[in-house]
Amino acid sequence: MTFEKLTSCIPCTVVVRGENHDSAQIKTLVVSDLMSDVLTRTEDNFVIVTCLNSDQVVRTADIVGAVGVLLVNGKEPQENMRKLAEENDLTLMATPDDSYRVCIAVGSVLEKEKA
Repeated sequence: MTFEKLTSCIPCTVVVRGENHDSAQIKTLVVSDLMSDVLTRTEDNFVIVTCLNSDQVVRTADIVGAVGVLLVNGKEPQENMRKLAEENDLTLMATPDDSYRVCIAVGSVLEKEKA
């Protein structure tokens, strides 16, 4: 899945367009508000889905090699978060939807791509 497909299947705003925005292939989502849980993940090519709107999310995404961050529940990124995403060339998005709706919408698209 590409970011273009991701943003077309959910109501979403791209806040920061990272360097890999046009080329990244998203394989899965990692949904958590605890960045310590995200640090234990071994997948690659994933987007962090969270309602935690702090620069710690971007720092965690950088450490684990996530291709992007999606803020849910109508959360808007803090200015520090936005600046850090720009510095790290990380795609940062926001949606009014909750994690459940995002997972259902994205999961159905990912399943169709696997078939």
